[in-house]
Amino acid sequence: MKYDRQDVIEKATNLFWEKGFHATSMRNLQEVIDMRPGSIYACFGCKDGLFKETLRYYADKGRSNLQTCVETTATPLDALKLFIHNAVLGNPDAPNSMCMLVKSISELTENDNPELLDESKQLLRGIENAFTDLLTQAVERGELDASKDPRRLARFLQMQLMGLRAYAQANKGTVSVEEMLDDMFSCLH
Repeated sequence: MKYDRQDVIEKATNLFWEKGFHATSMRNLQEVIDMRPGSIYACFGCKDGLFKETLRYYADKGRSNLQTCVETTATPLDALKLFIHNAVLGNPDAPNSMCMLVKSISELTENDNPELLDESKQLLRGIENAFTDLLTQAVERGELDASKDPRRLARFLQMQLMGLRAYAQANKGTVSVEEMLDDMFSCLH
């Protein structure tokens, strides 16, 4: 059977993002990606191998979205704000309101899935590094005070993004995410 690897990874990403690693059975995967277990094992090694590829695909997509924000805004802070806005409000069809990497870190354990947990943490640090690069540019351009530590601000923004996504989901329609986003960025100055 011929298959489109990218299409399979995208469909599997959405399934894992929605259900989580442990709740996604091989039968779920078979149904969603339209591949038999033997084909899945031949192409990806195992469920873990496919999951690792979906984590990388998700992170690559996030970095690509961040780059698009950089290209369509005037300043590094505007790019970060747009990226966070889009992550929280920009994809109403997302399978889950929680970041797939954060969800994976919350679900996986050192005892059962150390390699997948490490991969999730490493990919999340990659996003934080991209935030750090933009915040460094913001300091260099005078958008932020030179006394600000870009790495610390990146951790702060990442933490705020995680919380804002959960808060927006828990309070749909009852809170202005735009106002909270403005508050988040006002804390940087």
